[in-house]
Amino acid sequence: MQIDQSQTDDFSFIPTCKNRAEHFCQKVIQEKIHEVKARTMERPLEATKMENSTSCFFMERKAHVKARRKEIVLAKLRKSFSCTPRKLKNFVMDFLPVLRWLPKYQCKEYIWGDVMSGLVIGIILVPQAIAYSLLAGLKPIYSLYTSFFANIIYFLMGTSRHVSVGIFSLISLMVGQVVDRELLLAGFDLNDDVTPALGPGSLQTDSQFNTTVFNLTTEGMNAECGKECYAIGIATALTFVAGVYQVLMGVFRLGFVSMYLSESVLDGFATGASLTILTAQVKYLIGIKIPRSQGHGMLVITWINIFRNISQANICDIITSSICIVVLVTAKELGDRYKHKLKFPLPTELVVIVVATLVSHYGNLNEVYSSSVSGAIPTGFIAPKVPRFDLMIRVAIDALPLAVVSFVFTVSLSEMCAKKYAYTIRANQEMFAVGFCNIIPSFFHSFATSAALAKTLVKTSTGCQTQVSGVISAMVVLLVLLFLAPLFYSLQKCVLACIIIVSLRGALRKFRDVPARYHVNKVDTVVWVVTMFASALISTEIGLLVGIVFSMLCIIVRTQQPRTALLGQIPDTNFYEDDLEYENLSSVPKVKIFRFEAPLYYANRNYFLKSLYRLTDLDPNLEAARRKKYEKKERQQLKEGNQPTVNGLGSRDTTLQLVPKQIDFQALIVDCSSIPFLDTTGVNTLKEILKDYKELNISVLLACCNPSVIDSLKRGGYFGKDFGSMQEMLFYSIHNAVRFAKDQKLTADSSV
Repeated sequence: MQIDQSQTDDFSFIPTCKNRAEHFCQKVIQEKIHEVKARTMERPLEATKMENSTSCFFMERKAHVKARRKEIVLAKLRKSFSCTPRKLKNFVMDFLPVLRWLPKYQCKEYIWGDVMSGLVIGIILVPQAIAYSLLAGLKPIYSLYTSFFANIIYFLMGTSRHVSVGIFSLISLMVGQVVDRELLLAGFDLNDDVTPALGPGSLQTDSQFNTTVFNLTTEGMNAECGKECYAIGIATALTFVAGVYQVLMGVFRLGFVSMYLSESVLDGFATGASLTILTAQVKYLIGIKIPRSQGHGMLVITWINIFRNISQANICDIITSSICIVVLVTAKELGDRYKHKLKFPLPTELVVIVVATLVSHYGNLNEVYSSSVSGAIPTGFIAPKVPRFDLMIRVAIDALPLAVVSFVFTVSLSEMCAKKYAYTIRANQEMFAVGFCNIIPSFFHSFATSAALAKTLVKTSTGCQTQVSGVISAMVVLLVLLFLAPLFYSLQKCVLACIIIVSLRGALRKFRDVPARYHVNKVDTVVWVVTMFASALISTEIGLLVGIVFSMLCIIVRTQQPRTALLGQIPDTNFYEDDLEYENLSSVPKVKIFRFEAPLYYANRNYFLKSLYRLTDLDPNLEAARRKKYEKKERQQLKEGNQPTVNGLGSRDTTLQLVPKQIDFQALIVDCSSIPFLDTTGVNTLKEILKDYKELNISVLLACCNPSVIDSLKRGGYFGKDFGSMQEMLFYSIHNAVRFAKDQKLTADSSV
């Protein structure tokens, strides 16, 4: 065997030897250690042992050059603040991805699918936008503005080809809760069941209801503006701040915060919020007038008010709601069953809205049966206005969960579509896109947006190829804004409530998945249940926070009390497994093999020691104390002489009764394969058991350590100052450690 004498790197020696090659391997190892130690004292040595073949080889650790952080930071700053024409062009192209893909647009191949999907989404978007305005506590016109601007901006800045960005039920609910709270604090009446405007062409309402609408040209939110102006002012301020948060998260690359929103947390949050949405729509379904509840426990308070006022239910609204729900659910079920035969989904919501509007208009349901209707929806655009800074301060905290939820849903849907259709997205650019989908529209009386799962699935199923389909959808909304909006004057609010409730089918169906979820993972099921109840019974924002904190606590608890086991050998193999989980495993004589399935750090140090002592049936501290007590007792008896005791026993007979128990093992092997890292407390814990067991003449061997754990042990001084005993303490596999322990026992026996 030849070894390069010029080599001065950090080596991990792995000798493989058997029988006659044993002595040769050991000799080569010692020579190599002395040689490298003589040539360099700067690099530590690692030695592990493996005995499966008849040859010797050496594993060399790569040299990791320490990066000079100051130089790296300066280089990044120079690169960031330098400006060249090429860099400027790339910046613009990255900031507006449409400039990259639109010139390469394959019109003949893509245009038909984009037009069809855009028309279908636009047709679905109009009734949903009008319906979700109830959730946001705003007039339908603002929902239409939101849908229009969001599609246009995401077309320019988004990196996903298929995701549908616009008004979303959960985001609308979060906006509506903030709007209701601020309206209540400002002294406005939250009861929105008021007499509608004088007619389809009127933009003014009766002043006694404090709802003068669309007079947005006045300076400031004064009393002349009224409730509706203040409501949209709150919504736009909230939206602007949420967009700023998202852009700042993109600038500082804080997208990692989405990692703390697990699937269980998001599903629980969506289900709990769906229950809140469902509860808020019940009063429209049955046509009763109750105050809009606000604050914690809104769901319970609303249901109490519903049952107290159930006798005032409007029979016309109940009949209309029943018919609409039956039609919508039936159409959805048929669509799901025969979706493989349909080229595009049935526009059921649009048909229901058109028919219901015609029936309400010609049947005079509002005048005859006092059925609540949408009221006047003006055409055209209102002049843009800067969101008020003083309102931004009031809603700054509320905007944070809104920004995070909006971003997480958008990125998760974008990644889902990218994976399905084999392309890539840029999560950081998605954050910018969603942020500007909130910032820019907030100047045009719009509120927060996000990607929506249902519309995204419809978009992909109808042949969407690029975000050109979003422009088509925006044109459909624009058509409604410019010409068709006043036609929805007589549309009953109970019909809008039916559309909202039926759209919650997917989230509410999560209850059916609870048994299967529980079977897969009990902890995730508990996280889902806790998040769902907190979101429904307390509030959506607090529910999300509770879900995140609880899921993190579950992880901490699981690492504090992980699985531990003693391992036995699989017969006729070199492998070892948990003897409580598998049958027919053989124990290794005089050797205990302990596995700890978690990182060893300050929080689980005590559990590690307790589990080790319990499974090995030996606490080295107690045993050492017992031996010291025995030795002390023996010395005292030797001084006193062998005098008979009161019971007739000699002192030597009494000493025999105090002899410590016999220990049934001479080596302890710690399987570190499931320990990803050690902190200072973890290293000190291993050093402690090494010292404690050594006092009992029990050797402690480590097996299957990863490089990170080895480096932590070396820095913590586990192997001593010169690492000379490292090859006798650290092993490549459990079997190598077992072989070494057996050799130690044979050597000890032969010396005796």
